[in-house]
Amino acid sequence: METARISKADQVLLSKSSEIIRRTYSKMQVHSTYKWLILLLGFPVHLVVYFIYLKRRKQDTYSSLLKENRQTLLAYGYKEELLLEFKEQLLRKQAFFGQTVSQHETDKQLEKWAEEQFQKTLLEKTEAALKLQGKKRINFENTFESLIAQPLFLVLSFIPGLLMYIFILLYSNPYLKYIFERLVMSIFVIFGVAFFVFTILYLSPLDPAANILGETATKEQIAAFNHLYGLDQSYLAQLWNAMKGIFTFDLGSSYSGNEEVTASIARKFPITLILTVISLIMAIVIAIPIGIISATKPNSFFDYTFMFIALIGLSIPNFWQGLIFILNFSIKLQWLPATFSPENWLSIIMPAVVLGTGLTASIARMMRSSTLEVINEDYIITAKAKGLPKRQVLWKHAVGNAMIPVITVIGLMFGGMLGGAAVTEKVFNISGIGSFIVDKQFIPDIPSIMGGVVYIAITISLVNLLIDILYAFFDPRIRSKMKQY
Repeated sequence: METARISKADQVLLSKSSEIIRRTYSKMQVHSTYKWLILLLGFPVHLVVYFIYLKRRKQDTYSSLLKENRQTLLAYGYKEELLLEFKEQLLRKQAFFGQTVSQHETDKQLEKWAEEQFQKTLLEKTEAALKLQGKKRINFENTFESLIAQPLFLVLSFIPGLLMYIFILLYSNPYLKYIFERLVMSIFVIFGVAFFVFTILYLSPLDPAANILGETATKEQIAAFNHLYGLDQSYLAQLWNAMKGIFTFDLGSSYSGNEEVTASIARKFPITLILTVISLIMAIVIAIPIGIISATKPNSFFDYTFMFIALIGLSIPNFWQGLIFILNFSIKLQWLPATFSPENWLSIIMPAVVLGTGLTASIARMMRSSTLEVINEDYIITAKAKGLPKRQVLWKHAVGNAMIPVITVIGLMFGGMLGGAAVTEKVFNISGIGSFIVDKQFIPDIPSIMGGVVYIAITISLVNLLIDILYAFFDPRIRSKMKQY
């Protein structure tokens, strides 16, 4: 009894899956890119479907109906009627605009128009005749859809068409589809950025061999260095090696120190991530409440005070603020260590505050202006008129919409900081991504710079994807657009 119940449940699940795949497959046929991707991913399945289609096409009545309708229309002189009708229209048009056209050109234009209209009418009549007979035209897409609607075919073709079915099911979910498309776009962005950066480094007048080996290096030593790292190869060969390294996650060895670039970035990434996340949390916790308070009490003492402090925070250079912090909190007061040490958690406080100051100021000002704009919208006035409490109107209706531009600012600045806060890292002697890229660019250490650029491109692409997902979370209008897309 239990086995029969499971079997029935499986059949229902298969039927639903088949219907979802069939419906989604039909939508994807409109886009040529998706159409070819499905064909490539499920080539074995499509090969079987093609043979079935050839067999069914022999029983197709569409061709015979098309032929009959063509003969009927020709017998009634429909094309000659079209020629006379179009000729009258064309002659009136030429007379109105004062055009002088040869008889040959006129006949050619009339023939073209008449043939187009004839074919259109022929297809419409044939489709209408098929519909009256309760039939459909047999083509490859219809054959695939009819087969996939059968659960047995789905089970038999599941293994050879696994990648295709995963892709179709991915497309059926608007959120997963959106994320997948953005990830694919990010891959192109990463390789595009890598291409331009490599080209600029290749054309750079700086000579890595001469910079690393020094002025006393002989021509033989420089030639040996260039041969060791492939710098004596052509531009296309070096570009191919660089792109292949990105694709295989093998960025090679740096010119200075001969260390693995991937390992170096992986070793330096955690401290940059920790520093950035702490700065971001500090900025969000402080800036968003300040922005909301300033917006709810515009032109008050609190508003002027908070925005004045925010303006100062935007104006202070990071390196100067870091040096002032070291002078006061490390040298004079001796509260905090002047340089970063992984063993001492207190050493992360000053770098995080310095890095987060500008972010805090930007978020606070954006939150204030965005909230001010939202609380004067018609729907907020309507909510107040209905008698809703001010706190409920503010937090339920205003803050969510006001957060959308703020999220943009947070995401862009967070992505930039993850790409490396070089100035702050240099001031506090932090061995992070920013200082790593800065140190390598003066050689230029091409593998290390390429690795840093790829890391930054990946980071910013993922942060932008997260921002877009958060948009949908805060704004239901964006969610509905994603579903329609």
